[in-house]
Amino acid sequence: MSRIGKAPISVPSGVEFKVDKSNVVTVKGPKGTLTKKFDPDMVFNLEDGTLTVQRPTDSKRHRSMHGLSRALLNGMVEGVSAGFTKTMELVGVGYRASNTGQLLELALGFSHPIMFHLPDEVKVETKSEKGAPPTIILTSHDKQLIGQVAAKIRSFKKPEPYKGKGIRFAGEVLRRKAGKTAGKK
Repeated sequence: MSRIGKAPISVPSGVEFKVDKSNVVTVKGPKGTLTKKFDPDMVFNLEDGTLTVQRPTDSKRHRSMHGLSRALLNGMVEGVSAGFTKTMELVGVGYRASNTGQLLELALGFSHPIMFHLPDEVKVETKSEKGAPPTIILTSHDKQLIGQVAAKIRSFKKPEPYKGKGIRFAGEVLRRKAGKTAGKK
């Protein structure tokens, strides 16, 4: 039995859970509403504020879908109740970030600023404090979408291994390289 798949999901108060005939799950909470189609063989049970996912057989496909379905469902419940936050730092001389509504403007050492329009489900906030690198804070109720947006922003200027300049996640540890040594005589 999958350890992840059989773990129960506690549903906080204020979160509604609904399953359609074709296994389309809708989770509604204070932060928003998420809808996802799951494998038609998976069975979802809600009892006393606890959600469980069950599989019909022990076939390889059902075992693989069991843990995945539970993890996706847990992300949905956590997202609509508490939400998700990703914090990114811009490390480099002259690197700046600012936003006007859903439009993020990045100055990353290129000849032009990068304008990135974020989806409506993702809220953005930028901070520039003296002595600290500029920070981008992304918040959303959709775990998959916020991860995809953060990866896209990071792809504009990935951290390089020599000086560590670029866009990185807060708390991310980079593998650094030594670089060239002085010529020998």
